[in-house]
Amino acid sequence: MVFQAVSRLLGYKKSTVSLRNSSKLSSSGKKPCLEGGYSSARIVDADLLSLVALPKGMDQNEWLASNTVAFFNHVNLLYSAVSDFCTAHACPVMAAWKILYLWTDERGKKVQCSAPHYVDYVTTFTHKFLMDEDLFPTKQGKSFPKCFDSTLQKIFQHLFHVLAHIYSAHSQEIATLDLYPHLNTLYLHFVLFAREFRLLDSKELSVMEGLTTELLQAVSSPQPHTKQK
Repeated sequence: MVFQAVSRLLGYKKSTVSLRNSSKLSSSGKKPCLEGGYSSARIVDADLLSLVALPKGMDQNEWLASNTVAFFNHVNLLYSAVSDFCTAHACPVMAAWKILYLWTDERGKKVQCSAPHYVDYVTTFTHKFLMDEDLFPTKQGKSFPKCFDSTLQKIFQHLFHVLAHIYSAHSQEIATLDLYPHLNTLYLHFVLFAREFRLLDSKELSVMEGLTTELLQAVSSPQPHTKQK
């Protein structure tokens, strides 16, 4: 329900609104996403706790895999709405407020790069894993690998960085394009799912603590999930 609503409503936003005359949203030093009622904006009135819970009788890894693919696609879709404004010149580093995100290359070396390059790395990295039949099996009877959980945690960490950067660096564009309802709904769904299945470290979430707290006020705190054997 949430994914479908985001898809339908995002499609036309980027092409129909001009940012040429948009003005700065906040000069108070506060996070714009916490001002002007933006944090209360949603696109659907849905029970997100029910949407993230493992359906009865469904294999948990199958549930995790299908939702990971959906989150990846929708984070990419939302980022594409502001990608024209996320350039190496406008966003020379990948950051969310004062937190700098470094990319770790295949040799394990941490590399500082611009935000668009970081997002490209995230997209390539994630797509590679999602297309790997040994990691994300699609054939009946093929089991998920032991590294499945750790791979998902890395993917969710990267997707969180992209969402945090959008809130931090592109708040003006998000507001002008009237995308706060879409972004908030996707982010809340993402966080609830990550919390339900322990896919994000609490330290990662700290940069978004204020907004996360406000968004979660509308829902009950999910109970820790015990993975089925």
